[in-house]
Amino acid sequence: MYGKFLRPLLILIFETILGWSIIGTKPSHKKFVMVVAPHTSNWDFMIGHWARSTMRLNAWYIAKKELFIWPLGYLFKALGGFPVDRKKKTNLVDQIVEIFNTQSEFNITITPEGTRSYNPHWKTGFYQIALKANIPIQMVALDYSKKNVVIATPFFPTGNLEKDLEFMKSFYRLYKGKYPVKGVL
Repeated sequence: MYGKFLRPLLILIFETILGWSIIGTKPSHKKFVMVVAPHTSNWDFMIGHWARSTMRLNAWYIAKKELFIWPLGYLFKALGGFPVDRKKKTNLVDQIVEIFNTQSEFNITITPEGTRSYNPHWKTGFYQIALKANIPIQMVALDYSKKNVVIATPFFPTGNLEKDLEFMKSFYRLYKGKYPVKGVL
């Protein structure tokens, strides 16, 4: 995504100046849904962006369409953004599954809370996408307490939503967002 001159600057900012580390390895699957939590701050976007740039990982993400207005809209799209109208009742899951089915390599980053506020009821579109496209879920935690981006081993959803969500939440409970009271509990 970035040239040979900008990438070292991003690494310098991410690792040396801000003191963040990546724990785990870059996802090896060509297709996956990356689930990032806890999502408690606008800073999560930048930390995630710097981490993916450090790993040379091209990743798409979805965000509310209101973020894609001028002048930031151009920047968000250039950084892999895909605007979503959350008020429209469209079948976004099937649209994204179709993208997975037509691409040889593709991944998308989703925050299951759907908001930076505490939400005990995760949105499950990411799960349905992974299940329908037969691709793994790649869990990534933003741990502000230790300044780590933690990459878990990918897993394929079993079809038992409640069991798989509890498995995922048990992983994320180990890590603290920027504002822990807003995160996974």
